[in-house]
Amino acid sequence: MGPAVTAETFPIEHTSIHGHDVAYRRGGAGPVLLLLHGIAGSSETWLPAMELLRRDYDVLAPDFLGHGRSAKPLGDYSLGNQASGMRDFLHVMGIERATVIGQSFGGGVAMQFAYQFPERTERLALISSGGLGRSVSVLLRAATLPGSELLLPLLAGRHVLNGGRAVGRALGRAGVQLGNDAVEIARGHASLGDPESRAAFVHTLRASLDVGGQRVQALDRLYLAEELPLLILWGARDRIIPPGHGRRAHHLVSGSRFELFEAAGHFPHLDEPERFVATLEDWIATTQPGRSDDSRFRAAFRRHAA
Repeated sequence: MGPAVTAETFPIEHTSIHGHDVAYRRGGAGPVLLLLHGIAGSSETWLPAMELLRRDYDVLAPDFLGHGRSAKPLGDYSLGNQASGMRDFLHVMGIERATVIGQSFGGGVAMQFAYQFPERTERLALISSGGLGRSVSVLLRAATLPGSELLLPLLAGRHVLNGGRAVGRALGRAGVQLGNDAVEIARGHASLGDPESRAAFVHTLRASLDVGGQRVQALDRLYLAEELPLLILWGARDRIIPPGHGRRAHHLVSGSRFELFEAAGHFPHLDEPERFVATLEDWIATTQPGRSDDSRFRAAFRRHAA
């Protein structure tokens, strides 16, 4: 079981970036860990891990634009633009560098952040990450189809959501406990109750997925990750993004570390928060922060081109 922690432990704070409200949670003191959530998620997913990590770290978990309590403007919801938004967020927070930890869609943003802003990246941790292969859940692929935005209001309608909550309560009374994957998917579904959230969700999906799966992948430039510490962590029971994506990335990046949580699904930081934090802390303690060096990057480009 994870630590007893509620949203009030790390209350939502707000800042403004380019005129848009950005919500975030923060706690602790020490080296900075930037925690990036998945699609239709929010900073709330990190609460159990944040409670443990704040003993030794400054933990910072923003809600991406289009997600959670942050603004949901019309605009660019691509991985690259979200990564730029995280760079600007760190600027506003007065933070020069951070260890960047991303789960699912947040992993794709984390990789893009490290690629665009290596000088601001100390380490990179990918948790059940997107952007490492084509395969992805059929439900996410279906949501990219033309007209899906017309169906979402029906699926996220009040009566459907209330019915889903009632089913969940009935299962709980019967002793059937829903796993964290089901709970988080339901929470994400419930977050799509207003038109702005639904529009942001569809635009985010279509920026990196199509009906065939993930369109945006980092495999062709993943060799650059050899220039900084890389942790790849996956749940063996992940039904949204296959663990094989993580294994392949690990084999492609010399010096990377791969951890498979046998009992976890797509949210290993929720399924096993103590083990997740212990793994993260051990990885941080046994690695040195990466340093941006143009000459090393040029050498890596040349080696790969040879």
